[in-house]
Amino acid sequence: MDLLARRICFFLVTVSSFFFSQARAQGTASLFFIDSSTHRFLRNPASNDVVKPDSMSLPEVSAAVSVLLGFAPPAALSASGSSKLNEVLMPNPFKRPRAVFVLEVRGISGHNLVVKDQAIFRTAYETNIDFGSNKAEIGLPDESEVSVFSLDEQLADYSDNQIGDFASWMGGSYIADTLEALNGELTIPLANGDQLKLHMSKEADRKFTTSLLALIRNFRRAMELHEDLLHSIHSPAELLTGCFDGIKVLGEQYGSEGVAQNGMQLLLAAMTKIFDSLEHAYQGQIVGAILFNGVAPVESGKMLNVMFTSRPSARWLAESKIPTNMTIVEVLLVRRTLAWITGIILIIATLLGVYFLLNMPITRDTLLYSNVKLD
Repeated sequence: MDLLARRICFFLVTVSSFFFSQARAQGTASLFFIDSSTHRFLRNPASNDVVKPDSMSLPEVSAAVSVLLGFAPPAALSASGSSKLNEVLMPNPFKRPRAVFVLEVRGISGHNLVVKDQAIFRTAYETNIDFGSNKAEIGLPDESEVSVFSLDEQLADYSDNQIGDFASWMGGSYIADTLEALNGELTIPLANGDQLKLHMSKEADRKFTTSLLALIRNFRRAMELHEDLLHSIHSPAELLTGCFDGIKVLGEQYGSEGVAQNGMQLLLAAMTKIFDSLEHAYQGQIVGAILFNGVAPVESGKMLNVMFTSRPSARWLAESKIPTNMTIVEVLLVRRTLAWITGIILIIATLLGVYFLLNMPITRDTLLYSNVKLD
């Protein structure tokens, strides 16, 4: 019976692992590195000299973000991971943007989209994500050296006028309901010729719209913060990071096709306009990384998290022991004693030097009169 039970358990484990791998295989994720149009921080993917990696793991992506910010990659990065970074990033270590935005778009994979229709993706560096692990951490030094801005803050309050302004910005229209606020219809024309109509009376449409409005507002706040940092004495590196769940909401309500696909087209069109504004604000010194996540996360949270690794300085170590009044008095006494002794020695040395100079004999060997002919 024990042998039979072990065989049954082995069979169940094998079947469950098979179905788990199949489920993971159905979901895919891809990453697009978006380079600046005026500065080149990434290798040209269309170049024949570049060997594009088939996939990158999340730790390798986080290491690439750290390098773009101007910091060293983690010491735990493998040799193959370092090779992939060399294939993606430009080799010049003195030419880094020091500003990166990382946006995770959940609920749909980049391979199911025609992202090449958008201008910012035509020259983007595309790679698949190898899920050796579900999460990775972007290792950063002390908070004084890098500014991290979250793009996840949601709208606490919004109005029909804000939705109308967004519609005008995207070349669409918004017809507000005269009887009830926030109950109108939003219509946006898309690049593929379709139109996306969102009804604010529907929960999924409203969540998608407000998420997109919040994302745009957060990007604009990040640009305002960048203007303030430019006038600071020490200009830190800047990391903008966040998640967008609006596509996931549309996919759960309408399926992965149709409205969800059009919603993605609207998001990409908005990201194109946002990136143009970012390039203008950062003067081209910025790189974007958009991760399209079609895999249902095992745990809640982002795939790429931020972790600060503070480095203690010698001053911190010296001041770790709190000085007492007696210690301060002893230090002052030693300093004053050394100062008096040094002063007395200098005075004596000066007097002796003047005495010997005045009583120096005038001979042929005297250094003072070495150039004088005494014959």
